[in-house]
Amino acid sequence: MYNVLLAGVGGQGTVLASRLLAVCAANRGMDAHTAETIGMAQRGGCVTSHVRLGASETPVSPLIPEGQADLLLGFEPGEAVRALPFLKNDGSVVVGTLGVTPVTASLSGSAYRAVDMLAILDRSGFDVTRVDGEGLMAAIGNPKTYNVALLGAAAAAGKLLFTREELCRAIDMTVPERFRTLNKNVLFIGADHII
Repeated sequence: MYNVLLAGVGGQGTVLASRLLAVCAANRGMDAHTAETIGMAQRGGCVTSHVRLGASETPVSPLIPEGQADLLLGFEPGEAVRALPFLKNDGSVVVGTLGVTPVTASLSGSAYRAVDMLAILDRSGFDVTRVDGEGLMAAIGNPKTYNVALLGAAAAAGKLLFTREELCRAIDMTVPERFRTLNKNVLFIGADHII
């Protein structure tokens, strides 16, 4: 079983990204279990999507237990840090560098710097691949496709089980027709922003 944890904030598209991974798995004939945990029922609250791919000899929970994730896909650096306990010892992290100030920091007036979270990830001992979030946003021009661009970067970095071509097929099966070309183009732009 291959476990992918997607960590971000509301509005970043973690749920669609997890659905695309599940469709890729189904297209390969693999089992796929997904679940979301949502910290706040509003844009900006933490959202974690669990994707468990492949067969298991025993029934499995759709939620990934701590210490069992093969890949952590961090849509936001602070949320990636929060999700580190879920990674296996030899797990990998693909993280977008674009920070989103957490609601809790905004409400308390405390400081939040994405660069500090990225430094924690770098010292974590895990294999960390950074994706230039600011440059990516400038290149794609649409924050609603940031999720797909990060999937494309993870695939290009060899961290996903699936290729960008398989993700394109999943987009054709999942995304409304008028947004398919945009999302497929963004998959390939993500690779250009791995740093």
